[in-house]
Amino acid sequence: MKKCKKAFIAIFVLWLSPTIAPGQTLPILNMGYSGAGIGSDLLKVIERAGLWRKHGVDVRTIYLSSGTLMAQTLSSGDIGIAGFDTPAMLNLALAGHSLKVIAVPINRLEPFFVVRNNIKTPADLKGKKVTISRFGSGSDIMTRVALRYWKLDPERDVSFFQSGNTPTRTAALIAGHMDAALVSSTGVAKIVATGCCRVLADLSELPLDFANYGVVVSGALLKNQRDNVKRFLQAIIEGIHTFKTKPDVARAILRDSNGDAEIGPLYERLSKSFRDFPSPENRGIQNVIDSLPTPKARGAKAEDFMDTSLIEEIRKSGFMEKLHGGKG
Repeated sequence: MKKCKKAFIAIFVLWLSPTIAPGQTLPILNMGYSGAGIGSDLLKVIERAGLWRKHGVDVRTIYLSSGTLMAQTLSSGDIGIAGFDTPAMLNLALAGHSLKVIAVPINRLEPFFVVRNNIKTPADLKGKKVTISRFGSGSDIMTRVALRYWKLDPERDVSFFQSGNTPTRTAALIAGHMDAALVSSTGVAKIVATGCCRVLADLSELPLDFANYGVVVSGALLKNQRDNVKRFLQAIIEGIHTFKTKPDVARAILRDSNGDAEIGPLYERLSKSFRDFPSPENRGIQNVIDSLPTPKARGAKAEDFMDTSLIEEIRKSGFMEKLHGGKG
């Protein structure tokens, strides 16, 4: 009986996985990503679980220090896939580059708005210095969205300073050179523990669909390597599934950059944030477009910058049912 069970499990695994011959050369996809936090943690789960190879692609992930730099690298053709700074990528698309959002793992604002201890309310931000990575990046756009929600004018009420990636912005805040910054959920405990700062707001609690963490591909890649992009998407979906259903794997990765006391709450937060099926949705992408400062965003429609055909093919193929063991 045990042998029968083992045989059934082996057959099921083969059914779920593409057949990859030993030593087979896989198609290479270059993917850029920015930010040290949620997105990079998901990529680590995928890599450690061997999901790229399982789905028949060799994804080379390249860290870029800001969404703006990632947009430049994508426009140059050095990468064909970008994650997870959707605002910066849509800025590039509005400038005329052929890009499509193909997945949105998190469809809301996710960071914490962290401030120096002397700032008690959003109104206290008037006249203060706010650090972002680069103008036009996700940190810039999301900061402006939050300020407008609090009835503040980003152009008049605060001063913006470009400080680079998340660790650099955090250091500027701790040192007192800056008064406020967005900090990812994976880094907020560390900065609060220094005693310099406090959380002014958890932006995930704002009642707003916002395609903040998305995956964008170049039009050329989508056209010329459609099947490979589909395999890439399957690995992303299974990576989310692994994160949510195998907490030991996810927690081990979170432990690389967080203390033991922080891991439990952080894991629960991220598990709730990740969408099981990351299909792009019109409202979340439209809210990103409407938040962009470029005049070209006026009148732009979300459906022109998204492609749901591949992820719908995955849905209709029964992939999710197989992934969940036939439970649907």
